[in-house]
Amino acid sequence: MPKKEQGWVTFQTSEEERKILEEFCDQSQRTKTEILRELVRGLNQHSSLSNSQPTINTEEEDIYTQQPEIKISIQKKPLKVSSRNILKGVVKRVVTGAVNSEVTLEIVYKVELTSIITTVSVEELDLSEGKEAYAVIKSNDIVIARE
Repeated sequence: MPKKEQGWVTFQTSEEERKILEEFCDQSQRTKTEILRELVRGLNQHSSLSNSQPTINTEEEDIYTQQPEIKISIQKKPLKVSSRNILKGVVKRVVTGAVNSEVTLEIVYKVELTSIITTVSVEELDLSEGKEAYAVIKSNDIVIARE
């Protein structure tokens, strides 16, 4: 069956555009198909909003230089990990260093696990006292994860 009859959409992109899409897919841990489907659905929502709420431009601006504001919500897939020892806990304390930080999770009352991870990881995971996180134990390492 031809791709057209299966509902395929194909289009040409520049190398730069493909690179941007691939980087976005890597960062969001989603496939190109998922990203493009969400983009298309977002366009439908955007067009219904713009049709129902006309705007009047009081300033004189070149309409070709204006950037449309399209917000797309990105939902990450649930975390999949090969380790079988995944313990949910609450961040008890974070001792931040210049390069590495010490993160302590309370798994159950008075049971704590501590891991040394990079300070960049602490920031990217938005780890702070009171937030839920996971201790992922593989061999003798404890890896911190968060939804």
